[in-house]
Amino acid sequence: MIARRAFLLLFAWVAMAAAAPPGAPLVLAAASLQESMTAAADAWAAKGHARPVLSFAASSALARQAAAGAPADLFVSADEEWMDDLQRRGLLVPGTRADLLGNRLVLVAPANDSRAVPLGPRSPLAAWLGEGRLAMADPDSVPAGKYGKAALTKLGLWPGVQARVVRAENVRAALALVERGAARYGIVYATDARASKLVRVAGIFPAASHPPIRYPIARLKAFQSLEAEGFRRFLLGREGKAIFARYGFAVW
Repeated sequence: MIARRAFLLLFAWVAMAAAAPPGAPLVLAAASLQESMTAAADAWAAKGHARPVLSFAASSALARQAAAGAPADLFVSADEEWMDDLQRRGLLVPGTRADLLGNRLVLVAPANDSRAVPLGPRSPLAAWLGEGRLAMADPDSVPAGKYGKAALTKLGLWPGVQARVVRAENVRAALALVERGAARYGIVYATDARASKLVRVAGIFPAASHPPIRYPIARLKAFQSLEAEGFRRFLLGREGKAIFARYGFAVW
C-alpha cells in the first residue's frame, strides 16, 4: 500500500512538473507549510518571477518521491532525518542545505471543548481521552507523528494512549480528523492549529519533551529551474522569513 501510494504521488508530481510554466521552481514542501509556502510563492511571483509549483505532503512521502527521481528543485522537510536521508543518498546540491524554520508541538481539541489539558508526567490525557481517539501523523515515519510519540514517551503517556491512536497520512490529515469530530484530540504543530477555526489548542508540549522541530531546506540535484536558487534565497531572506513569521513559525 505504501509503495503504491508513493508511486501515485510520484506519477502525479511528474504530471504536475510537465505542466509547470517554463522556469518555475518545483518545490516539495511539508504539509504543515501549505498556507505559508503558498503566500511565499505568491510574493515571489509578484516580483515578476514564474510562480513556483508546490507539492504538499508528509515529508516522508516527499523524500521518497525525491529518492525515486521526482524532477523537483527544492525540498523543505519538517524534520532533519528525511533531509539527512537524501543527503546520504547524494541527492542534495552541496552547500544549499540550511535550517529555514522552527515550530511547536501542541494538542488540539474541537473548538467547542474548552478544557485545558496539562501535558506533563501526571497528565490526565489518557483518562480524558477515554474511548475517544487521538489523531496524529504516522509516528513511524511522518515528522509530526515522530515528534508526538517522542513527547508522549518522554512524559510517560504513550502506554496509556497508544491503543487509541489514529495514524494519519500527514499532520493536516490528523488535524482534519479533529475538525470533523472523528477524534477527541489531535497532535499537530502550533501553526496547523492556528490555520484552523474548528480546533483550539488544549495544551502545549514542553519543548524538552521532543527533539527540536526544525525545517531544513535544500536544492535537489534533479533541479531544472534556474530560479530555484533565487527562490531558496528568498525564503531564507528577510522577506521570506517575515511571511513565515506571520503564520506563526519560528524564524532565525
